[in-house]
Amino acid sequence: MHPSHALKRPTLTLRKAGHADLPAALALLAEAAEWLYRRGVRQWPREGFGPQRIEPLIDEGVLYLADDGAAPVAVVAVDDHADPEFWASADDPGAALYVHKLAVSRSLAGRRVGDALLDWAGLLALASGRRWLRLDCAKDNHGLQAYYRRSFTHVRTVDLPHRASGALFERRAGVSGEATGVILRDRTAWPATQVLVEV
Repeated sequence: MHPSHALKRPTLTLRKAGHADLPAALALLAEAAEWLYRRGVRQWPREGFGPQRIEPLIDEGVLYLADDGAAPVAVVAVDDHADPEFWASADDPGAALYVHKLAVSRSLAGRRVGDALLDWAGLLALASGRRWLRLDCAKDNHGLQAYYRRSFTHVRTVDLPHRASGALFERRAGVSGEATGVILRDRTAWPATQVLVEV
């Protein structure tokens, strides 16, 4: 375990990913994909995602990395792209921001970094005038679904044979209200000087 992860609460800096960050983002996603695969979950490709899936997120400015001062330790994408196979017009897709590709280094497992990133995404949704923060996850990943049920509402599960994902979740924009013990410094906007969440 990295020394900065031991015993004290994580202090992370969140920033937009640039093209130089592509290898680090791919490595975090590949680590998470392998961990899922070993647990019998086929949500993501075992080897992770190829650059062609992640580079467009960097180009669009919607991929973010959390850094512990030494290296990136988490990645997340947040955008307004509702998957049309999952979110119907009755869901008012434009009323939400959507979380994708959330992965936290196994070195920080259990430290609630994912919760802090979701709270940050919820604040981003609130600041952009959206009512909801939404995501989808694998239909057969019951452990991850249980994790999301702690702070999200399960909307429904869409069972499409060509999609591993389909369990849909949403929560009101803003923070969950539950302290995580993570200090997340937001460097995603200009001027980037505030500690956005200390939860």
